[in-house]
Amino acid sequence: MIKEYDTIAAIATSVSNAGIGKIRVSGSDAIRILDEIFEPYTPRYGNGYWPSHKVYFGNVVDEGEIIDECIVLVMKAPNSYTREDVVEFDCHGGVHVVYQVLSLILRHGARAAEPGEFTKRGFLNGRIDLSQAEAVMQLIESKNEASRQNSIRQIKGNIAEKIRPVREQILYEIAHIESALDDPEHISLDGYGDHLLALVQDWIDQVEKMLSTYDDGRFITEGIRTCIVGKPNAGKSSFLNVLLGEERAIVTEVAGTTRDTLEESVTIDGITLNIIDTAGIRDTEDTVEKIGVERARKEIEHADLVLFLIDMADGIQEEDIHIFKEIKDKKKIILLNKMDIGETFSMESLKDYVEDDTPCITISAKYRQGIDLFTKELKKMMFHGTIDEKQDFYLTNARHKNALEETLGSLRMVRGSIIDQMPEDFFTIDLMNAYEMLGSILGEAVGEDLIEEIFSKFCTGK
Repeated sequence: MIKEYDTIAAIATSVSNAGIGKIRVSGSDAIRILDEIFEPYTPRYGNGYWPSHKVYFGNVVDEGEIIDECIVLVMKAPNSYTREDVVEFDCHGGVHVVYQVLSLILRHGARAAEPGEFTKRGFLNGRIDLSQAEAVMQLIESKNEASRQNSIRQIKGNIAEKIRPVREQILYEIAHIESALDDPEHISLDGYGDHLLALVQDWIDQVEKMLSTYDDGRFITEGIRTCIVGKPNAGKSSFLNVLLGEERAIVTEVAGTTRDTLEESVTIDGITLNIIDTAGIRDTEDTVEKIGVERARKEIEHADLVLFLIDMADGIQEEDIHIFKEIKDKKKIILLNKMDIGETFSMESLKDYVEDDTPCITISAKYRQGIDLFTKELKKMMFHGTIDEKQDFYLTNARHKNALEETLGSLRMVRGSIIDQMPEDFFTIDLMNAYEMLGSILGEAVGEDLIEEIFSKFCTGK
């Protein structure tokens, strides 16, 4: 049976033939296990004497047989990742060697760690809050520099820095109202509504500001779901190959080469695009191509951004007009392709189909021209002109977003109750809900099931 405070062990590096394989051990028996299986080359160490935050060199031994020569790091509680005694073995990276050492550790009393259990212990032992723990996983999965930087800031606690002061103020006001209701002779609520209204409005402003960063935060963390559309042979696959820097999609002079969707991910100047190259959209009797066209239409529905390629050499065709109608309400960039042969294209022909604020960029996918302008417009459209890697807060977690939206709804209810001059005890119900919703972000008001769900998504050894 798994116990919450068993001593745990896991391989913390990729299981492959590499230079180093790291095994992490955490718990009250970590030092005892170290005593039993490790013989340091410096004889004054051992037998329980392992000064913390030092590195030791020696052999891992199983009943007198040397298993591996390795380096050991000792970090004693509470100054460790889990706030427990932690021992890390840096072994030679052969798969067999690492598993031999791990097996030996398990035989001496540790158990195999569950996914995310080391980080979970850091949370349960109070070293980090739940938002910081979730940021660890976001750091591991970061796709670009902006995502990495934002994850680091969240690990350092910038979410808590914004939420805790609001939460403390809400609790103070709840306590004041409750005290006044219990002891009206000594605590007056005269004029209190105006005082609370100003506070509530300030809290609403702060929560709205946090929520306003979510779209940019999601794009930074997950990437922008980007759909490339156009009629057959407009240059969609060529443009995809330019962005990827390789011949990933098949390019021919034959219209309709792409029959299905093709998905790739690429980071351009710090922006990650999850690109879907689609079949050319047109009416067709070809059964396979028809399926591809339907899939293209579905991808348009779910895209954050549509890149519409128009063949300048052909001008605006009937097929292009149909596509304009399908993407009318989508965030989009118009790419006028084949500038090298489309000198006669009239920009006036676009005015009936393109909104004034829709970017229209002239490119040549074949000769890789106009890509810098495309990147500039992409940043302007999706990130208000720039990705500010120094911004202290980008909301990136859907769970946090939902909790903040619940908080905002409760605070607006309080504001409405004050304006409608409702009794003060009406305020406390919604204030308490806002307090609890903010606490759920930090892990101070969540159930065990949610905690298990969050940490189950971690890799083993983290």
